[in-house]
Amino acid sequence: MQRSSFLSDDCPPMGIYETLYAFRDSFGKFMGSPGTHPWSQGFPLTTQLTGGPELPGSVAVTWEDRFYPKAWGHPLLRDAIAAHYNNFYGSRITPENVMVFAGGRPGIYAVLAFLKKHVEVRIGNVEWPAYLDILTQTGCSWRVVPFTRENGFHPANATYFDRSGLNAKTHLMPVISNPGNPTGHTRAGAELEELIAMAEQPKNGILLDEAYEMFHATKGVSGIRYVKDLDNSNVFLAGACTKGLQSPGIRIGWIIASKKNVETLSNFSSFGMGGVSHPSQLYAAQLLEPKRVAQARDALTRHYGMQRERYGKAFAAMGLKVHTGDGGFYHWLELPAGLNADELNRRLFKHGAAILKGFDCDMARPHQKDPSYRSPYESFFRFSFGPLLPATFESDIAILRQVLDEYRAAVAR
Repeated sequence: MQRSSFLSDDCPPMGIYETLYAFRDSFGKFMGSPGTHPWSQGFPLTTQLTGGPELPGSVAVTWEDRFYPKAWGHPLLRDAIAAHYNNFYGSRITPENVMVFAGGRPGIYAVLAFLKKHVEVRIGNVEWPAYLDILTQTGCSWRVVPFTRENGFHPANATYFDRSGLNAKTHLMPVISNPGNPTGHTRAGAELEELIAMAEQPKNGILLDEAYEMFHATKGVSGIRYVKDLDNSNVFLAGACTKGLQSPGIRIGWIIASKKNVETLSNFSSFGMGGVSHPSQLYAAQLLEPKRVAQARDALTRHYGMQRERYGKAFAAMGLKVHTGDGGFYHWLELPAGLNADELNRRLFKHGAAILKGFDCDMARPHQKDPSYRSPYESFFRFSFGPLLPATFESDIAILRQVLDEYRAAVAR
């Protein structure tokens, strides 16, 4: 007889993985295998882009690198990360403002896990699926900010700091992906400057997830450019090698924050992580060489700008409503009336393809499945062109057009 588990049952897979598991069960292969079309996948090409820098093929490891790593990160990498922000955005941060994690999401998880109880998180109604899991598992208190057709899925900065109904003891911490995942909407220039100014006011803070920092026409968008006094703020910026540096597999990310907050995160690392792999950190330091990053920014802007434009035009031509911003490598799309993304996926699975359902990006949905819940995003979906080679464009569009035509015909009967 099976004994009951000692572990919590309140830990379902993230929404993206639910799609991946359903695809595997239907198609018989893992998404990403030869013959599949990874439109649901949130990763970039990991091969050299046209005009982009070569990706390092190896990293030297010495006897010192087999020691335990330092809790806050390798000195070479912390120096490289600080220099990256200072060189490209004119900031004046030091390595003591940098905390290294094994990827971006462990850093985000740690920040939210250590929020004090009087801090309320504000999060957009449409965001990266993992935020919902992290907020739930860390026991955070949060409130959703509306994302609608009317506000262009891009609410004003002030809505994240609305204090209506709050008592004086409550502090606010917006969590925002910028450029946005899944919408691609981006806060840059004066709008980003205003957001950071609000975040630096008393009783405010922000966790700005900048995983898609380099995927924008500006060739790089970061709130650090506008931070006035990082060491006396609760501004947290999350970055990683995952997207712009094209290396998700090395699992290197970081949090930029005040020295005091970095100290707290490093204390957590001393017992909760034990530091991060030295070889991975040394590889990341190579990726952050300034001339290499400048070349990568140019190549990313050209390649992904081209992909965003041509996929967007093709989607509009087949009757999809395109609600995408100008950053990231996703399209945020709405199906014609009467169609929903869940059924679309079931039909796409037969062709070896899948999208991410808008339902999974809904931060107001129940963490555990509730059949009675009706999401306002059931007819929306995220299409990723991040891992797609230019040569697959015609076949991608042909598959989606065929499935949509068959789906419309079935609904019409």
